[in-house]
Amino acid sequence: MDMERDFHMASGEGETSYVNNSRLQRKALLENGPVLEKAVREVYMDLLHPAAMTVVDLGCSSGENTLVFVSKVIKVVCRESGSRPGSDPAVELQVFLNDLPGNDFNHVFRSLDRFRESTAAEHEENTPLPHLYVAGLPGSYYTRLFPRQSCHLFHSSYCLHWRSQVPAGLRGGGKEHLNEGNIYIAQTTPAGVAELYRQQFQEDMLLFLKLRHEELVLGGQMVLTFIVRKHEDIYNKGCLSNPMELLSPALQSFVKQGLVEKEKLDSFNLPFYMPSVNEVNTVVVQSKLFNISHVKQFESNWDPYDDSEGDEVKNSIQSGVNTAKCLRAAFGPILARHFGESLMDELFDKCAYLVGQHLEKEKSKYLLICVSLKRT
Repeated sequence: MDMERDFHMASGEGETSYVNNSRLQRKALLENGPVLEKAVREVYMDLLHPAAMTVVDLGCSSGENTLVFVSKVIKVVCRESGSRPGSDPAVELQVFLNDLPGNDFNHVFRSLDRFRESTAAEHEENTPLPHLYVAGLPGSYYTRLFPRQSCHLFHSSYCLHWRSQVPAGLRGGGKEHLNEGNIYIAQTTPAGVAELYRQQFQEDMLLFLKLRHEELVLGGQMVLTFIVRKHEDIYNKGCLSNPMELLSPALQSFVKQGLVEKEKLDSFNLPFYMPSVNEVNTVVVQSKLFNISHVKQFESNWDPYDDSEGDEVKNSIQSGVNTAKCLRAAFGPILARHFGESLMDELFDKCAYLVGQHLEKEKSKYLLICVSLKRT
């Protein structure tokens, strides 16, 4: 699997696109608004006069969520520049939107004119709007993206649970497939396979921190939000943390029906890992590159349209459909690449059914962590 070639969210503006199925990610962005605003404010106040500020959204994808991030940065800069004595009315704000080359950058940039118009219309006239420069930056955030000490703030939401690659020890190449019947860590996954996933996370996260440390100015910050698991046990004590774990039994049923070859299933593993909160903290401390300014944990319902806080699922069938659409927007392209596009409707219909069955028994939620880091 070639991540830069094969991995991206569902493009376009159709029913199964990421654009129309990214409400879950938007909810996380809004939930963490105060943490982001605090980081933007501190970074801006540290700038020398006149102010020029470079911020980056890593894993921006193709929906409007990345523009929600840009909007929040603009509002904080406007507010702080208005209260800063002798501040330059022409603050320059450079925003880089980063994702892998297969991302639908065209949709993002087609939205920019409308975004600029709405920003100007909502703006309070007593404070100057910053001069805004927006650029796309294709490339993996597991590589160097910027010159040394050239960026002030990195933001990433719903991205860092994706790995740079499938753990190398799981690849085929004529050898026995070690994670037979599964596409991620399941209860039947051998302990050695689970450990390979853990090691891949540790290597990737340490590399990510090292690269961003090189690119940030002294005192620069990062705000990172991603999915974690609820228990320290790598098997999560048998609990489902993520509905994508139900994709494996869906595919297993297709093998039994003869719709998917067993070899096809056994040879596929997702480049994905949900660490524990302690694993995240351990890697940051081990790196010795950042101070942890803030850590926040919060839950989000599997169904992106369920905003209730209780433990009751009002319509498990509809919630299953909503959840499966969200999964398809994120996992559909990489699954289609391996199993074929013709199978995707049936696969995610089956997934919707399995999610609905699960939600009939219990209401499940994602656990997310928001970490604010300051460069030392």
